Amino acid sequence: MDFLRLSALLLCSFLTLSCSDRSFVNLEVATPPVKKTEKKNQKAKKRALKTYHGIASWYSIKTNKGRTTASGRLLSNDAYTAAHKSLPFGTRVRVTTLFNGKSEILRITDRGPYVKGRIIDVTIGSAKRLGFYSRGITKVKVEVLSWGNWKYKKP
Repeated sequence: MDFLRLSALLLCSFLTLSCSDRSFVNLEVATPPVKKTEKKNQKAKKRALKTYHGIASWYSIKTNKGRTTASGRLLSNDAYTAAHKSLPFGTRVRVTTLFNGKSEILRITDRGPYVKGRIIDVTIGSAKRLGFYSRGITKVKVEVLSWGNWKYKKP
């Protein structure tokens, strides 16, 4: 009988200890490491030189009538390029659509848009990637990431 009581007492004490608070164990959760692409995006977010808000539209080879851009380069529908009225050619900008938060880094290679109230024209491929192709126009935030200094090249 004493053996059964002793083993029951040991079992109870073992269960009590196993359920008790272990303050001596460090239970801090480690934060996951930041990926390289996230680091680049964080740096790019910090270094926006100027910010514009307005309406963007898209254009394509067909709407451009197959001509070269104002910088002298050929336009491609899938290119990561855009048109702006006054930013220097070669300027890198981040265009963010405000209704869905998608963003893309584009290079200014053309002049336009020539419609009142619009601040930037992006290529049709960029409009698809940003999610506003079917809308035609959308509200955007344009952040200048680096200033360009390309000169006009005659075709």
